[in-house]
Amino acid sequence: MSFVRIKISMLMIIRMLIRQKIVLVLIFLIPFLFFSIVELTTAENELPVTVLGPEDSEVIMIPEREISLIYYAIASCGFLVSFLALFLIQQNRLVNKRLVLCGYRSTELLLAILATLVFIIVIISTYVGSLSLLFHNFSNLSGLISGLTTIGFVYGCYGLFVGSFLKRELEGILMIVLLTNIDVGWLQNPVFYSQSDNQDFIELLPGFYPSQSTVLQVFTEYSPQVANINSLIYGLIFFLASFLLFYFRMKVYK
Repeated sequence: MSFVRIKISMLMIIRMLIRQKIVLVLIFLIPFLFFSIVELTTAENELPVTVLGPEDSEVIMIPEREISLIYYAIASCGFLVSFLALFLIQQNRLVNKRLVLCGYRSTELLLAILATLVFIIVIISTYVGSLSLLFHNFSNLSGLISGLTTIGFVYGCYGLFVGSFLKRELEGILMIVLLTNIDVGWLQNPVFYSQSDNQDFIELLPGFYPSQSTVLQVFTEYSPQVANINSLIYGLIFFLASFLLFYFRMKVYK
């Protein structure tokens, strides 16, 4: 494995992304639109939110506007990072295949994509977390950004998996929209989750632990360690699956 090749591949991917100016504009515009809608439509009523306490689940009361801002931040990070991860895999499929023929290894290419994705996750999480301060003064900004990076990692690896599993862009987009909309866009929201009769199913979805990590760090003094570890496990499962699929798709048979 050559770290020089990984570095070169990563730099070329970043240059390719910079050329997609409309994509960059949408990345910075979509969270602002989400937050603006929350500001216009939510009230100050308090909502029950179930969190992972030190020993068992606990219910705390949080103003509707504040918790809606947090969950829209989570949803926007999940959507954006998963779409970008899908784009990184599918857009360069033929280029990566030629690079393998020229001597690159599949592991080098995927590690370069992962390194780029981590860089993207940090930027988007920091931007979305900082942008939320325009709508509400959250005291724990570092905790908010940390929580958003966990959802970015999980759904970024999910995007890598979908991109490695499906060849066509349309099917990949539909799979991204399906899970992110049902999971972080709907079921993880406390309006639905707290009143659900089947919370065990919701807790199995990949967005549960990153959402819990974010809420715990922003609104409580509880440790997010358990939520962070489970988020890491979820992300690694998706990444390992995408690694195997990517490896066999890029493999050159003599």
